[in-house]
Amino acid sequence: MTKKCLWQQAGEVFSIPANVRIIGTMNTADRSIALVDHAIRRRFAFIPLYPNYEILRSHHLDSDFPVDKLIQTLKKLNHAIGNPHNEVGISFFLLGDLADQIDSVWQLEIEPYLEEYFFDQPSKVDQFRWNEVKKQFYP
Repeated sequence: MTKKCLWQQAGEVFSIPANVRIIGTMNTADRSIALVDHAIRRRFAFIPLYPNYEILRSHHLDSDFPVDKLIQTLKKLNHAIGNPHNEVGISFFLLGDLADQIDSVWQLEIEPYLEEYFFDQPSKVDQFRWNEVKKQFYP
């Protein structure tokens, strides 16, 4: 049986065909929205999405960027984080000119996140500061 959802909006009927799926994204790491999170989970299906390193690898297949070293670093970082809901994803690194931007991406996106996540463990943050991480890419 196919369903069609109908709504009345401004005097006109609006419908979504049964073969259309609406996909929304949500960051489960933000605990300040826990009540909203619970309400949404009761009403919708959820598909967890975790870093897919093969997508990152194939994106940089034709570049000179040392993507395998980046993947190793991300795996090590995400292991240190130790929570799949808080892992650093690959979208930061899906840039055509990553070699030119990796230092900015890491210092302006990744480091502040780690400082917040490991606020009470500064030595963990220090392991993953750009000055340390870049040694793994460019020995």
